[in-house]
Amino acid sequence: MKKLQTIRNYYKPIQPTIKDEDKGIVYKEIIPKKEVASFIYCFWQLKTYKTLNEPFMYRVVSDGCIDIFFNPNNPTENFIMGFCRKFTEFPIGNAFNYIGIRFLPAAFPLLFNVNAQSLSNQDQELKQVLPSFSNWIETKFDASQSFEDIVAALNKQVKKIIEKQSIDLDLRFYNYLVLIFKNKGYLNARSDLNKGLSPRQMRRIFNFYIGTTPKAFSNVVRFQYILNAKPAKQSLKENKFYFDVGFFDQAHFIKQFKTFYGVTPTEAFR
Repeated sequence: MKKLQTIRNYYKPIQPTIKDEDKGIVYKEIIPKKEVASFIYCFWQLKTYKTLNEPFMYRVVSDGCIDIFFNPNNPTENFIMGFCRKFTEFPIGNAFNYIGIRFLPAAFPLLFNVNAQSLSNQDQELKQVLPSFSNWIETKFDASQSFEDIVAALNKQVKKIIEKQSIDLDLRFYNYLVLIFKNKGYLNARSDLNKGLSPRQMRRIFNFYIGTTPKAFSNVVRFQYILNAKPAKQSLKENKFYFDVGFFDQAHFIKQFKTFYGVTPTEAFR
């Protein structure tokens, strides 16, 4: 558990701020209770408080996490989304209310013994992966409950699941994760991580716990570090901020950023 808490201390996966409050959309996050904070980064809600004139296009950027999300107005609609190599964008209608659980990297496979690679680059019905948890959501929630009340119930349920599990995090994998986080994702997967496992073994472990290779995950960590840093446009142009995180030229930096975010850095940080 302490090892997972260390992961939380190092890594803060974020999604773009919704800038359409005046248009009828609100996005909120609630930090989990201490008992589950080693596994869950946050609980989130994306909701309209009035019907929109046009369907909303929601963008999810790469964050290295696995999310469970559902519609409390119709809780049979519950889903899971795995690690994504690039941003995802999809229309979600003129009126919506989604609540989600954002698990920290490696936490979901540890807790539910599900191979993260089987979830990568897709969203699917939760009942196909965790039928009992899916059924609990269906029977527990309805439209009358507030976001805060739902989060309180989710905290309690995840705590119960944790208490029933024997959590055993591979120390070699944990050390690799910490090294990636300490280096802000800027490292050579073969040389910097060559500390007891062959490249093939390392890929297998990362595929199970994260859903992708060490290199691909490191690139997402580097991207998330940039999002957290929120560099000014002047810093990007004049101080060449991207050199500090291992990019050798502006073109490569912009190309990779667009892969993970969907727009250029200048557009994202305006």
